Formats: sequence, C-alpha cells, structure tokens
Amino acid sequence: MTTVLAVGDVAARRVAPDTIFDGSRALLSSDAITFGQLESVITDGGAMSPNARLAMRTGTDFAPALARAGFDVMSFAGNHCLDWGYEGFSDTLAAMAGVSIPLCGAGETIAEARKPAIVERDGTRFAFLGYNSILPEGYAADVRRAGCAPLRALTTYRQIEPDQPGTGARVLSFCDPDDLAAMVGDIQTARQHADVVIVSMHWGIHMTEAVIAHYQREAARAAIEAGAAAIVGHHAHILKGVEFHRGAPIFCSLGNFAIEQPHIFDPSIVETESFRHLASLNPDFDPAATYMLPPDTRLTGIARLEFDGSTLTGVAFHPALIDDHSTPHLLDAGDPAFDAVQSYLARVSDAAGFSTHLAKAHGLLTIEST
Repeated sequence: MTTVLAVGDVAARRVAPDTIFDGSRALLSSDAITFGQLESVITDGGAMSPNARLAMRTGTDFAPALARAGFDVMSFAGNHCLDWGYEGFSDTLAAMAGVSIPLCGAGETIAEARKPAIVERDGTRFAFLGYNSILPEGYAADVRRAGCAPLRALTTYRQIEPDQPGTGARVLSFCDPDDLAAMVGDIQTARQHADVVIVSMHWGIHMTEAVIAHYQREAARAAIEAGAAAIVGHHAHILKGVEFHRGAPIFCSLGNFAIEQPHIFDPSIVETESFRHLASLNPDFDPAATYMLPPDTRLTGIARLEFDGSTLTGVAFHPALIDDHSTPHLLDAGDPAFDAVQSYLARVSDAAGFSTHLAKAHGLLTIEST
C-alpha cells in the first residue's frame, strides 16, 4: 500500500521558513509520497518580469525547508514561474535539484517541461505531470525558451437572450486543442513507463466560490480518459469541489496551503489596480489586516490517495486551518473548524453539480462518488 498526499500552493518568505510547516510537518514527512504546488521562484537574484502582477520569490533557504517538511515531488507549472526572469527560473530548478525534490510542469525547454517527475515507492512507479492554464505572456515554454507546460484555454461569450441586445452573456471556455492533445500524449507516454499517473493543473477561477470553468471539466475528463489516476488542482486560492470521473478523483482546487500573504512578497502590491480587482472578487478581502485574504482562504487541507500497487483504493482529505501568520494546522475531528471545512467542501461540490459524498471517519474526511 502506498499513500500519496497532495497540498495546495506553497511559498514561504520569512526568516525561518521551516516554521510555516509547524502545523503539518508530522503528516507531510510521513512515509507517504508528498506533493505540492511550488508557487514562487526560489532565488536571491533575477530581474522582475514586467508581466508579473505580483512578483513572488523566496530565499534559497526555502528549498531545504521543503525537503525537511517532507516534500518528495512538486509542480512548478504556475503563473509565477518566470516572475524573476530566466535567472530566477533556473535558480529554482537548481535549488530543487540540490535537495533532490523533482519538479514537473516546467523546464528549460517545452520537452523538459512536459516530462514527468517519477517517484518510486514500494515497487510502484508514480509519474507526476503539471500543466498551467494561468499564463502571463511569455511564461509558456517552447523549443528554445524556458517556462511551464501550457494548457491554454480560449474564452467566448454567448448571449443568453439573442434577441435582446445588451443583455448578459454566458462565459464559455475551451482548451486549446493542440495543448490538450499534447497533454493527452504526455499522459499516455507516462503511463507506458509508470504504474500511476497523477496530473497537476494550475487552472480555474480564483477567489470565486464554487464556480468551475468549462475548460476545467474538458481537461480533467481528457486526462483521466488518457490514463490519469487523479487530478489535483491549484491556483484558485480557495477550496473548490471534488468530483469523480470513471472512478478517478478530481480535486478542482486544493486552495492555499503554506503561502505568505501577498504583501509579504511586495508591500506595494495593495496600491495596484490588479490587486484592487482581485480584492473585489471577494467581499471579505481586508487589505488592512495581518491576514488580508478572505476567511474562506483559511480553509485548507491535505488530499490523501491510497494505492494498492496501481489500483486506487481510497480517497480522503485531512482538513486544516490557516492561522494569522499563514501557517496551516491540521484539525482534530472534534474541532468545530474541522466541521467548517467539511461543510464548505460539501457545499462547493454540490454547487458545482458534483455527486460527491464526504463523511467523517478515522479523524479525516472520506470522499466517495455517489
């Protein structure tokens, strides 16, 4: 039996970066394979990209902190991967290689970015692939340029009442067909060399409760039908619903996990127009508070996937709550906050139209398709 643990966005910028894992290290550093989304670059140099809305970087001491926390593999396919240019990007690859944590979803070329990160445990080979739909201009890798593996999405608008000019429209989105085909090919190839393929998606609509974009459903189903055993989603900064397709779980967003508040990376960010727009997406945003993000961003946890060889035998979730200093703490089943996470996850799953059942058992939440 092998356990895979997966968490959301991770990026600590503080004097003692290990402290951000004080409430979760015991589980993360267990004998499970622990996966997370590396949200920032790891560098002490580089030049800020003009395309970065919030240029995020952590010091080089963060890489060994990740290793000490228990991370075995991470995705670097995110919308901050080139925030500090190619130097910052390359420094990150080197820093993670230096602590023997393989990265997926990013590389010095598109071929490197599309390669799976392989972790073997108990005789079973696990392949991790990462893709990014949240793409500032120039952040996607190509044959001669570093960056992340893209899964671009196209947006269109359909008027609800065609005979009523000026009325509202439905927002529809679709995967770029070439990127979708490349992802499918990557999964099929990885499946030939590994027993289990897990796909990380940096996607979705941030800070907006429950809503799942059309392209997310398209991409998730295509990935599972190509051979993926599970999908873990990132970027939205809040938990989103969990659904199943052909028995494979789709965690649409694992939310924030161990990540600093925006102003820690750039104190002036609160003065920008893009930040004001972000804050407008959720009425509970409080730029004046120590923890400025909305309260629902505090609700988080650790996804748990149990495998017997290549067979998925169980899906569960360890609820956690993020404190004022952006540190997640795992919750006991008797804690009211545990129930709050369960209720939220059930509500957003139901609102998205997913047929999913969550039950409290053995100190965690079991998740099943209904």
